[in-house]
Amino acid sequence: MDDSFEDLIASYIENKVGIAEYFLSPELANHLKQNLLDLNQKSLLQAAGIGNSEKLSYDGAIRSDSIYWLDKKHDNVFENEFFDKIDAFVQYLNESCFTGITGYEFHYSLYEKGDFYLKHLDQFKNNPSRKYSMITYLNSNWQESDGGELMIHQENNNQKISPTQGKTVFFKSNELVHEVLVTQNTRMSITGWLKSD
Repeated sequence: MDDSFEDLIASYIENKVGIAEYFLSPELANHLKQNLLDLNQKSLLQAAGIGNSEKLSYDGAIRSDSIYWLDKKHDNVFENEFFDKIDAFVQYLNESCFTGITGYEFHYSLYEKGDFYLKHLDQFKNNPSRKYSMITYLNSNWQESDGGELMIHQENNNQKISPTQGKTVFFKSNELVHEVLVTQNTRMSITGWLKSD
């Protein structure tokens, strides 16, 4: 068992927000970050939408990041290493917490200076399959002045989480309203959802 798995679960049980500071190794995080930068240089990222395929819309006043969906069919060695880690975490989560996760989806997310994502929930009203949200950050040497924190809103307890490289955040998709504060620097992550279809 990977220690970061227990870090995520134990902190989630304590505070409804799981955090593992070193879910990804520095080497893998750097490779994934380079993948994202290469995709962006080739203009392969797309404006992020709001809603699922049945009710998809685009509103830069709500969300201004760009995304690229990960897929095992791409056969990228580093993305596959990331998927292997997620597979192992899902297996551990199902065995230890009986969560019944049957699949997942992940995308790269790129926020340029000035980008943000206003308050929202991650579960669609017309599709409850997303059970847990997971965000893994790819930002080395992140400074407080760079902004771009994940702000999670809970009753009497707002939690601001810096997007530092290797860190993963984990929470229930239908429970916690959250937002990405305005970033002052290029901000990169892999964002996704563990699903039960």
